[in-house]
Amino acid sequence: MGRILLVNPSYQNSYGDSIGSLVNPIFPVLSMATLAAVARANHHTVEVLDLSWKHYDTQDFTAKVQSFRPDIVGFTVLTPAMNQVKDMSIALKKISNRIISIAGGPHVSALPEVTLLESSIDAVVYGEGENTFRDIINGRKFSETPGLVFRDGSGGITTNTERAVIANLDDLPMPAWDVFDLELYARKTSRLFARKTPFVTAEFSRGCIYKCDFCASKLTMALGYRKKSPKRCAEEAAYMASLGIKEFMLADDIFTTDANWAKEVCREMVKRNNQVAWSCTNGIRVESSNQELFNLMRKAGCYRVAFGFESGNDEVLKNFGKGGKATLEKGLTAVKEAKQAKLETIGFFQIGLSSDTKETIDQTISYARKLDLHMFKFGVTIAFPGTKMFKDYRQKGLIRSYDWDHYHIYSGFDLFNHPQLSLAEIQDCVKRGYRLTTFRNPTFILRRFFRGLMNGDIFSDVIFFFRFVTSSYLRKKGTTKYEFHEEWPPCPLTHEACALRVREIS
Repeated sequence: MGRILLVNPSYQNSYGDSIGSLVNPIFPVLSMATLAAVARANHHTVEVLDLSWKHYDTQDFTAKVQSFRPDIVGFTVLTPAMNQVKDMSIALKKISNRIISIAGGPHVSALPEVTLLESSIDAVVYGEGENTFRDIINGRKFSETPGLVFRDGSGGITTNTERAVIANLDDLPMPAWDVFDLELYARKTSRLFARKTPFVTAEFSRGCIYKCDFCASKLTMALGYRKKSPKRCAEEAAYMASLGIKEFMLADDIFTTDANWAKEVCREMVKRNNQVAWSCTNGIRVESSNQELFNLMRKAGCYRVAFGFESGNDEVLKNFGKGGKATLEKGLTAVKEAKQAKLETIGFFQIGLSSDTKETIDQTISYARKLDLHMFKFGVTIAFPGTKMFKDYRQKGLIRSYDWDHYHIYSGFDLFNHPQLSLAEIQDCVKRGYRLTTFRNPTFILRRFFRGLMNGDIFSDVIFFFRFVTSSYLRKKGTTKYEFHEEWPPCPLTHEACALRVREIS
């Protein structure tokens, strides 16, 4: 039996003092809860160190390692957290060379070899992680483990064959939410994110069948669509309720890909008298809008849905991969149908998409103002590793920086040379988007006011409004302090001749 420590880095460098701090996603991490359940099912002792709500300090990590004395440390890595993982991986080797360090997540799945070369990590899990993680903690040799990239002991790096995805998601154990201090998160979770706490995320399906050029989710969840059975989904909601969890947010890429299945999920939850509130805040494609489905979701306890509108120009939508199905007209219909089902609505918009111009961004902002939304979210479009956008920008020499700290949608740093727009123009459009859809949008103000009266959120809305007014739209101030920065190996991608492979979904 081994001792496993799972680590989630700080979010403060990506949300920090930007407008994103209003909805800083501080809640138990689903991937960690799932991996913890896998470890327990295989008779290992597991603990988690979640630094998401704190400013990064290497000492938090080293103190936990020294007190828990793990055999294996696993890092969850989103792109803006990679520099923290570099620092912690060096700190870990200074404590003990015998502790195995592994990393998983979308960033390292896109750049497995680069990750090893610019850190002291021993191995990278690429793709879907549960079965590869199980093999590692059970002592299977790295050389025999599919889905793994590792140091081979002679100074080289070995990339094993890709692992097949989990065919039946019902085989996954229930997430081990009890490894987290749920009451701590109840105090940290933003009211804009959840009405009730304790709050967690859940997944009823995995994967996506579309290929938007800015999205890298398929590197870990695969291209395609897999679903848990409706019965399992309802059982999972009941399990959360038994732990005292009062709300969950679906993390599915697109819950409504199979509308008939989604309806059955809702019917099962109604049959089980679901006691947990929930939201579909990860985004729903507008062409999958369905009045009957929205009505069933509301009946099953859902109170909020989010739509990835991204742009207010149909040609831009086609260009980045929506395929001409998710049209502006469909977006208007989707919001109308959600409103008829008495669901709150959120709209996600991206500024600086590959084919954006000042004119198309103006159209996006105008389109957003037409939508009866309860919340707007505008962000700078980032070419994350593993996306088609990253590949295109790299081939064209448009990437200016590989400083991972600044790879987030609230970035105020000059990461790329956009084909048509300057950084200053993109930043100004983000600010203008928020300004025109909120401060200068009387219908939105009235809609939000009456919603607050009905739901009892009027006082918290006033507080968030003043925080909104005083927040920076984009994060520019402050830098994360790294203890071992001078010992970091250089990022190979900074060399133009670097031929290391970047994984992506073709």
